[in-house]
Amino acid sequence: MTTVFVTVGTTRFDELIESVTSSEVTQVSRGLHIGQVGRGTLVPDADSCADLSVEAFRFKDSIAEDMRRADLVISHAGAGSCLEALSAGKPLLVVVNDKLMDNHQLELARQLHMDHHLLYCTCRYVCLTRLSEA
Repeated sequence: MTTVFVTVGTTRFDELIESVTSSEVTQVSRGLHIGQVGRGTLVPDADSCADLSVEAFRFKDSIAEDMRRADLVISHAGAGSCLEALSAGKPLLVVVNDKLMDNHQLELARQLHMDHHLLYCTCRYVCLTRLSEA
């Protein structure tokens, strides 16, 4: 079973949490570990995500151990989260928040993708085939 760790960092990105807890995604990865939900209003729990192993939290001093245990990290495109996942040597799928103005996240994700460090998409296109290949 693939263990997937999801983080939105300290930001609010409910759309990413909604996407990874959708039935389409949960059919692909039952080992999904919902992690850092940041300032969002959506905090999934075991009752709302019966097909998943859920441990959701807003903030933690360090998510290094969560990333270390994961087979795949799904993250927002914050520089700190991306660098932490890449430093841990984990495959990384970055989901860009395309609703942000002056979207520096997209620039970062594109460049890291061009340098062959990660795959990226938006919530609209959470890459189910990529999850199943991880």
